[in-house]
Amino acid sequence: MALEQQIMAEMKDAMKSKNEAVLRALRAIKAEIIKAKTEPGAPAELDEAIEQKFLQKMMKQRKDSLEIFVQQGREDLAEKEREEMAVIEKFLPKQLSEEEIRSSVTAIIKETGASSAADMGKVMGVASKQLAGKADGKTISAIVKELLG
Repeated sequence: MALEQQIMAEMKDAMKSKNEAVLRALRAIKAEIIKAKTEPGAPAELDEAIEQKFLQKMMKQRKDSLEIFVQQGREDLAEKEREEMAVIEKFLPKQLSEEEIRSSVTAIIKETGASSAADMGKVMGVASKQLAGKADGKTISAIVKELLG
């Protein structure tokens, strides 16, 4: 089932059960779908890569907001972000653990022949492509820095 149909079905369920948190997150995803479809040159049907890309973007925005809200002691707003992240996460592929990312990055470093921090760009290029959708770019970057440092 396409993401849009899946979102619509879950929105109906959330409305019936009066689950505001889930409904809020699903509406945000629906808005991103509409935005992606109406962009100039966008295909009529979104492929999975485009869907994953905007879902990851939404997840990153919520993680960043959550971090800020926690720093500022706004637990009420932080909780809303956590609720939305839980819903968005259901539509994303399973994220790799830090150990899995570390082993993948180690293999990429061997593969590219990188030996110092100067080779970080080369490693990040390959790692970003290989781990796209499975790991956060910030986490990948931190692990690459650590291993090349």
